[in-house]
Amino acid sequence: MRMKLLVGVAAIALAGCAGKPAPIGGAPGLQVVEGDLPPPTGDDVVGPTISYGVGPFDTLSIDVFGVPELSERKVKVDANGQIEFPLVGTLTVAGLEANEVSALIESRLRGQFVRDPDVTTTVEDTAARSIVVYGQVMQPGVYPVEGKSSLLKSVATARGLSEFANSEDVVVFRTVNGQRMATLYNLEAISRGMYGDPAIYPNDTVVVGESRSRRLFDNLVGAAALIATPLTVLLQTTLD
Repeated sequence: MRMKLLVGVAAIALAGCAGKPAPIGGAPGLQVVEGDLPPPTGDDVVGPTISYGVGPFDTLSIDVFGVPELSERKVKVDANGQIEFPLVGTLTVAGLEANEVSALIESRLRGQFVRDPDVTTTVEDTAARSIVVYGQVMQPGVYPVEGKSSLLKSVATARGLSEFANSEDVVVFRTVNGQRMATLYNLEAISRGMYGDPAIYPNDTVVVGESRSRRLFDNLVGAAALIATPLTVLLQTTLD
């Protein structure tokens, strides 16, 4: 009983230390905004024109000259950077330039399917528009932004909150007119309709904080279980 009481006292003391998350901000050049972040400009979203080759969710136009069945085909690159093309099957194209994709398809077609293939590949639509969602979500990562998005939708895309997530500690980082900005959101308040679900734009970063008190409680429950078993054995020995 004494050992169980000590665990309870420790839980109360440590829970007091868990407290609320530290305030955001303090990094050089970062402006903390109260309320909704302003939308980014076109330059903030597009950024400098740099070629990184074909990427996930890009749309390619592939044309095999003189072969109608393989001409003017629109192919979308999947999340793994791969495409499916008739006769040649699955091809990994992530990071390749358009002419390198053409050469790869030509090498697969040559001899076996087409005597001397002439392939032209064009990147018709690039999906460089993406967001980063990390922290206490089930699947942190980089996700494409297709159409309008929101904070709740972005978290749902990352498969929702993890066991130790703090829904009151969600920070969104954004660059507006070259200025790095951040603001704090409360998912619980948004889901209850206390204020609107803010828009999320390409290049935004969403960070979900951790509930330290929730993790602490989980750790203490595990510790109490370890203590309870030998304590029970000790009591039985005393009674005998």
